[in-house]
Amino acid sequence: MHTNAHYHDWDMRYIWHPCSQMYDHAQLPLVPIKRAQGIYLYDFEDKAYIDAISSWWVNLLGHNHPYISQQLKRQIDTLEHVLLAGFTHPQIIRLSERLCALSGFDKCFYADNGSSCIEVALKMSFHSHLLAGHKRPKFLSLSNSYHGETLGALSISHVGLYKDTYTPLFLENLSTPVPQGDEDIPNALAQLEQILDKHGLEISAFILEPLIQCAGGMHFYSAEYVRQATRLCQEHGVHVIFDEIAVGFGRTGTLFAYEQCGVMPDFLCLSKGISGGYLPLAVVLTSNRIYDQFYAPYSENKNFLHSHSYTGNALACACANATLDVLEQNQVLEHNRMLSAHMQACLQEFLGDVKGVANLRALGMIFAFELVGYAGSQRVSLCVFEKALCKGVLLRPLHNTIYCMPPYCIDEAQIRHIAYTFKEIVVELTQS
Repeated sequence: MHTNAHYHDWDMRYIWHPCSQMYDHAQLPLVPIKRAQGIYLYDFEDKAYIDAISSWWVNLLGHNHPYISQQLKRQIDTLEHVLLAGFTHPQIIRLSERLCALSGFDKCFYADNGSSCIEVALKMSFHSHLLAGHKRPKFLSLSNSYHGETLGALSISHVGLYKDTYTPLFLENLSTPVPQGDEDIPNALAQLEQILDKHGLEISAFILEPLIQCAGGMHFYSAEYVRQATRLCQEHGVHVIFDEIAVGFGRTGTLFAYEQCGVMPDFLCLSKGISGGYLPLAVVLTSNRIYDQFYAPYSENKNFLHSHSYTGNALACACANATLDVLEQNQVLEHNRMLSAHMQACLQEFLGDVKGVANLRALGMIFAFELVGYAGSQRVSLCVFEKALCKGVLLRPLHNTIYCMPPYCIDEAQIRHIAYTFKEIVVELTQS
């Protein structure tokens, strides 16, 4: 167990930590972090932890990246923030131009976190149909999906742990099954088509996380399903929203996951890695076709009246522009292909024949497997978390799904260390 003994007397009574069983921390103290550099977090005793989950999937290029830090410092001496209603600034103009050029979309609407980004897309879709004379109060999403913690985002999610308590507060949502493998695609598409035939005129949008349902146990599914499902929905006049909050900016091997699917959604939601892990920022990208519906005099009551106080924050946009600079100039995604292949080889070497390991899988810079047949405590994830910390690796399993989603600055030796740590933990658990 980590100690940080000198800091055990810190007064934590006033912090309610997110997604944390605070009761557990009586026995497993919170880890105070003093500094970070590259792939490492350092506590106050200078113990280093490999950040194998990119601090909840946000850190693309490593902590305290010298170029991003430089650009943030430069921006803070010029402009820290200005409201985006009636004003603008150079960083957001540049960022919007770049995102549209990279993605093929026409317009960017900004928010400040992933859940808010989803809310924007849901509202915009519903409002767009309403302006066209159609009231479509329902949404459609995949089983096993997760889209955020705000009420609209939870409404269209299906991970019961997060949403069941709040069910009476939700929007109307329908569910269609996510395919469990390529052989299941025809069945999944047939069920989707049945829903669209029956409820299509009531549905505003179909939302999905292309290729990987991250919070849903890192469930990988086919680009072919995404392609056919998108076309099917759009043929029925149902908008398609791609939630790339977790999988955007290279996580799946391409800059955006939908590039592997051969289709364009009506809305693309981005957040997390967009600022390199520095500051909160989110954006919904869409087309001029959607935008033009709202472009009218105020008296016509067509405007999309949605805003956040820190929308398009100049500091966050400066970090986002710096992140794109690094991705574009340093051939990061090309280098990631080599890193991904090395991680897959290491996982196969250390875990390929280990009892209790199932479904080893990888896509881009996301790696996962299931721990099965563990006869100990039901809190497998907590056991793995604690054992990994002792070995200098930050992991945050999803129940029995153990995964790695590291910053792109990871090297081959660190990859090998993580893979070997996986093996040590699995062996310890299965022998206990």
